[in-house]
Amino acid sequence: MANPDLHTRLIGWLKIALPLMALAILSTLFLVARTIDPEDAIPYASVDVADRLREPRMTAPTYAGVTSDGAALTVSADEARPGTAKSGGAGATKVFAVLETPDGARNELTAAAAQIDDGARVVSFSGDVTISSSAGWTVRSDEMLASMDVTNVSAPTPVTATGPGSTVTANSMRLTENPSSPDQYLLVFNGAVKLIYRPAN
Repeated sequence: MANPDLHTRLIGWLKIALPLMALAILSTLFLVARTIDPEDAIPYASVDVADRLREPRMTAPTYAGVTSDGAALTVSADEARPGTAKSGGAGATKVFAVLETPDGARNELTAAAAQIDDGARVVSFSGDVTISSSAGWTVRSDEMLASMDVTNVSAPTPVTATGPGSTVTANSMRLTENPSSPDQYLLVFNGAVKLIYRPAN
């Protein structure tokens, strides 16, 4: 049987010795650490500080929110810039947005650029704007507008939509909640609508 006094003394010594060993190891690390030359860090800087001060911007920003009708909206970009007196709201480049509606549908949007109007709560997408839906439809236009607080996506410029066996062209388009059935959503094409249907063989 082990001597209880010996065990107690051993624990007591370890309580003193282990912290001292830890301090010794830390002090050794500081002593052998190489002195840092500030000049060595300059060539490795990948950000132009003067450029960032002149034109502030954020890399890989993400915005996420929920509309009043329960749809989840997420917008991300390669780069975003704050609003100015000339541009108005904040802007972003190489934008990717996802709108997931309560009925389970998922719509993905890509665009070359986006501009946010905080006052109107609207995001304006431009430059080869494409929406791909989980229903199999792909809609393309030069410009699209998306509300930030309600499901309302519109294309004020001509659109082309391709889906299962069909191609639709129109002067404009709007995706909104169905007023007669709040749990459903409507994709409506307006103005010179042309439908080409290709039945499956």
